[in-house]
Amino acid sequence: MLRYLRLLFDNFTLVLLAVVATASLLPAHGQGAEVFNRLTAVAIALLFFMHGAKLSRQAIVAGATHWRLHLLVFGCTFVLFPLIGLALKPLLLPLLGEALYVGVLFLCVLPGTVQSAIAFTSLAGGNVPAAVCSASASSILGIVLTPLLVAALLQMQAGSAVSPLDSMVLISAQLLLPFVAGHLLRPLIGGLVERHRVWLGRVDQGSILLVVYTALSASVVEGLWQSVSGARLALLTLVCCGLLALVLSLTAWLGRILGFNREDRITIIFGGSKKSMATGVPMAKVLFAGALLGPALLPLMIFHQIQLMVCAVLAQHYARKGKGLSPKQTPVP
Repeated sequence: MLRYLRLLFDNFTLVLLAVVATASLLPAHGQGAEVFNRLTAVAIALLFFMHGAKLSRQAIVAGATHWRLHLLVFGCTFVLFPLIGLALKPLLLPLLGEALYVGVLFLCVLPGTVQSAIAFTSLAGGNVPAAVCSASASSILGIVLTPLLVAALLQMQAGSAVSPLDSMVLISAQLLLPFVAGHLLRPLIGGLVERHRVWLGRVDQGSILLVVYTALSASVVEGLWQSVSGARLALLTLVCCGLLALVLSLTAWLGRILGFNREDRITIIFGGSKKSMATGVPMAKVLFAGALLGPALLPLMIFHQIQLMVCAVLAQHYARKGKGLSPKQTPVP
């Protein structure tokens, strides 16, 4: 129960809300904004350097023989999600407006999470080695696939994304190179990274918070809260809830009709339905600029918290079913 509560009510979420409030009330501007922009660039490079250093080669290749499961998780992450975002355009564009709809599309093309997908899979009694492999590979592939998908999906939205070539150059320079450098240096610093995982986790979270503050500050100065009303924010929250519910249902259904066992179905549900804030926030900073940055981040921040809360409840439900604690034993959907 304590583990469940930690997943549902984490300190990082509370601090994130405080950062959003601070950026809304006291946004950085002028010379201060320039300083924060430079700090953010360093923080993003450090964030991806540490991601590369933490990811062992064994974790990357572990379970690679379970290709059907990994292919399904990747398909849900990089094909199913974007197709849903495109299919919902006639509904979402009038409801949310163009800027927030671009943010929803950006959310749909992001890679899955690593830490929380593995944690929920473990808690629910799923296939943890497969979850480690899928989540790790999704994070790496996303560095390349996400900017390409952003360019492809938003090519009709004038000015909302840079060209595919520019995207790849920016991502390679600011995200991929630090990631590769960190991974190549893992033999030298891997022990240090393992011994200080808790402290480095705080560095990760601090980097994300800095990027969120800088990005929202720029958007607030550009009039973010004048263009995004309370009613539209409530609609966006409902959209994120509906999107998560749809993907959770589809991943459960696909796992069942394709004949995966219970443990693999749990892995597919938690691996294929989640989106990474740790990767998404820095990528948004690279791919979007000016007034577009804040709306691009809002759907991700809302979806991130909803997925944590819902998946924490689901993980507990599946864990009880697996232990036979329910009076009416039923298979995982």
